[in-house]
Amino acid sequence: MKRILFFGVLATSMLACTDIEDDDDVTLGNWSRQSDFEGVARSSTVSFVIDDYAYVGLGTDGSDYLKDFWRYDPELNFWEEMASFEGEGRIGAFFFSADGKGYVGTGYNDELVNEELSDFWEYDPSTNKWTQKADFGGGARYNSLSFSIDGKGYAGAGYNGNYLKDIWVYNPQSDTWAQTISISQKRESAFAFVIDGVAYVGGGRNNGAYIYDFSSFDPTKEQWTDLTLFDDEDDTYDDFYSAVQRYSASTFAIDGVGYVVCGVSSTYSTAVFAYYPESNSWSSDPTNFEYTSRGDAAGFSINGTGFIATGRNSSSRFDDIWSFNPDEEYDEYR
Repeated sequence: MKRILFFGVLATSMLACTDIEDDDDVTLGNWSRQSDFEGVARSSTVSFVIDDYAYVGLGTDGSDYLKDFWRYDPELNFWEEMASFEGEGRIGAFFFSADGKGYVGTGYNDELVNEELSDFWEYDPSTNKWTQKADFGGGARYNSLSFSIDGKGYAGAGYNGNYLKDIWVYNPQSDTWAQTISISQKRESAFAFVIDGVAYVGGGRNNGAYIYDFSSFDPTKEQWTDLTLFDDEDDTYDDFYSAVQRYSASTFAIDGVGYVVCGVSSTYSTAVFAYYPESNSWSSDPTNFEYTSRGDAAGFSINGTGFIATGRNSSSRFDDIWSFNPDEEYDEYR
C-alpha cells in the first residue's frame, strides 16, 4: 500500500513538473499581418504617430524618390492617402512628432545638385498641409537618429561626408534649433526609442564598423548616460551584444519596454530584442519577426501594439505591415 501511494505521489509530481515545463515553453509575442500598405513597395520611409494614427511615406522604390504620404488607422486596419510631401523626395531623412504635428528633415537625393539636404518640414494633420520650417541647425546630412520628448524634437549624428555625433533640439513654438550635448561616438543609421521621457540610442555604423554601445539621454538633465554592458559574465551580455550589432533597425516601445527589430547585422535580420530600463537588461525571448528579414523599415507603436511596415532586403522592397502583441502567445498561423 505504501509503495502504491509513493508511486501515486511520484506520478503526480512528475505531472506537475511536466506542466511547469510546458508553461516555460510558452513563447510570448505574436506577429500578425495587417492590411498591406497601399502605396508602392518601398524602403527608408518616414513614420510618426499622432492621435492614434500612424503616418508613413516618402522613401524609395529602388528607382524613384517618393513623396506620397499615407495615414494608417489600426482600429479600422485602413490606409488613406494624405497630402504629398512638398519638399524633394529623399531617403535617410529624420522624423518625429511633437505637439500634435509631424516633422521631417534632412536626407539624401542623388538627383539633386546638392545631394545631402538640410531642409525641415512640418505636417499638420488638422489641415492636411505641409509647411517648410527653419532648416535643421546642424546642416545637411542623412541617416541621422531622431526622437521626441515633452513637445520637443531631437535629431543628430548621421553622415555628410564625415560621420557625425552632434545632437540638436527643435522647439516647435519658436521654430528654432539649438545644439545640446553630443552623443559619445559618431554614427549613422543608429536606432532610438523613448521610454518615460528618456531616450535610448544604440547601434549604427562608423566608417563601416559596428558601434557596440548603448546610451540614454535625459533632457531634463541634458545628459547622456552610458548603459553599455562590458562584463561578458552578465546574464544578458550576449543578447545586448547581438542587439546593438546592427544598423538600419526599427524600434518601438510598449509598456515601458523597448524593442529593436530586424535591421542589418552582417546580413538582413529577423531578430527581435527587448530592453528593460529598470534593470538595464536585454532579452532575445520575443518572437522573431515572422516574415522576410529586412532593414530600413518603419517602426512605431499605438495603444500597446507595435508595428513594422515596408523596408527592404537587398534590392527587394516591401509593402506589408505587421503588428506585434508582446503579451499574446505565439501562433504561427495568426
